[in-house]
Amino acid sequence: MKNGMLIWNVLLTLAVGYLLIFGIGNKSADSSNDVLSDSTFKDHKQFRIAYFIMDSVAAHFGLVKQVKDELSNKEDAITAELDQMNKNIQNKYVYYQNKAQAGTLTQAESDAAGKELKKLDDDMKARQKKLDQDYFDLRTRKETEIKDKIEAFCKEFNKKYNFNYIVSYEQGLFFYKDTTYNITKELIKGLNEKYKFSKE
Repeated sequence: MKNGMLIWNVLLTLAVGYLLIFGIGNKSADSSNDVLSDSTFKDHKQFRIAYFIMDSVAAHFGLVKQVKDELSNKEDAITAELDQMNKNIQNKYVYYQNKAQAGTLTQAESDAAGKELKKLDDDMKARQKKLDQDYFDLRTRKETEIKDKIEAFCKEFNKKYNFNYIVSYEQGLFFYKDTTYNITKELIKGLNEKYKFSKE
């Protein structure tokens, strides 16, 4: 008896599932056909997307070059400062090691030397953390500045051309592109002209 009821419940569940899947599936298929009809595409014929190749913009936009140079100089300055601090620690260590080998380092001096070297090392780590944070903040600010300038120029550029979207092309993200709507050259030219004007 229990087995009979169990089999009956399973059959009913399968039947209801079948009706739901095929009933709703056909309905949604019909409704999706309504949405993607020929008339819909005709109505949206004017929908246009322009794109630019970000690698080219990065290679030819003057502000990007300037920012790269600024960040490179900052990296060099950080490296030089940390190298100097590390050199000072090494010199102190060698100085105390030589004294210890010569037998002229007292126990009190040895304890003081250990504390001094630890403090120098802690100071260097703290300074490195601060310099890294400053560099990260600078890089973020500069990247935002470049993005804002590109965005502002795209808005101005689009007043004439009326694209629905202007996107940055990235390989692997887009699988087809119509080169008719590649505005990379115009974007680079306009950005450099605007940037030169604002620089003066």
